[in-house]
Order: sequence, then structure tokens, then C-alpha cells
Amino acid sequence: MPRAGRRATRRRTLAMVLGLGALLVAGAIVVRPMVDDAIREITLPLRHEDVIRQQAAEKNLDPALIAAVIYRESKFRDVTSSAGAKGLMQILPSTAHYIARKSGGTEFEQGDLADPQINISYGSWYLRYLLDRYDGNAVAAVAAYNAGHSRVDAWGGKSLTVDDIRFLETADYTRDVIAKREEYAQKYRSELGL
Repeated sequence: MPRAGRRATRRRTLAMVLGLGALLVAGAIVVRPMVDDAIREITLPLRHEDVIRQQAAEKNLDPALIAAVIYRESKFRDVTSSAGAKGLMQILPSTAHYIARKSGGTEFEQGDLADPQINISYGSWYLRYLLDRYDGNAVAAVAAYNAGHSRVDAWGGKSLTVDDIRFLETADYTRDVIAKREEYAQKYRSELGL
């Protein structure tokens, strides 16, 4: 092949490679945010943020804390545990009846816990109750959400730290909720109204 023909072939090859590279870069720019959103949705889902914001404002709670508890309890799925806890925030029916009485609820039915609005409202009420009980100590409140306030009282109550928690499951739960609270605050700032 003559020299001029080889140069023309090289120029066409170079142009194709550069064009393909430009397409790949443009595709990455367009696709990357969608991939990032999909990964975030899988690894740290968020649903019902309108209800979370509303309940956080109503009950003077950190919406990221509510989201973190929901994540740890149900990963934002309506489930029932083997112990009978129901819904997004895994409320036991006995706890739900207590919350209904204390919060002025009337005619509460267990099926109501499948409703995200009611479940998040009750779970948020209970979180506020626990935070008040433990003078704002989030570690104590989260541990009590998992293991019950009588255990947390025995472990140190208002002064409880994660190191004081005697159940490995509850210590892991508490660490995870506190860490997820930070992740939700960072990754969903605008969605949670922070």
C-alpha cells in the first residue's frame, strides 16, 4: 500500500478511536448519575420521605434517625417478624396499642401497622418517647428501641454508651443505626429536608 494510503487509513482509524472515545465519555457522563442512583437505592434505600419529614417535624426528631431505624428494621419493606413486629418500623402490636392509648389514637387495629403513614407515625412517637426518657441520648434510645427500655435502664439508662450494651445483637443494631443515620444525612440531605 502506498504511503499516502497508509496515512489515510491511520487517520480514519484515529478518527474512529477518538470518536468512540468521545462516545464512551459522553455515555459515562449521562449514565453515571443513573448508575450512582441505582447503587444508592440498592445499598441505602429511601421511601416515604414525605411521611418521614412530616413525622420528624411533628415530633421534633432527626429525619435521618427515623430513616436509619426503618432501614435497620425492614430495609423499607412492609414485613412481619417472627416475633410479630409489623411494618416498616417493626412495631409490636402490644407497643402499638400502648402508643395508640398514649397518643390519643382511637380504634387502633393491627392491620393499621401496614400503612406507612401510621407505622412511621407510631415508630416516630416511640423514638421521641425513648429520646425523652433518656434525656436525648440517641444510643440509649436506639438500644431501647431494639431491646426494650427495662434492659437499657439496667445497662446504664441515660448514661448508656454502646460499650455498656450487654447483648451483642443490640450493640450491633445500635452501632448500625447510628452509622446509617450519618449516611442518610449525607446522601439524602434534600430528600429528608436537612
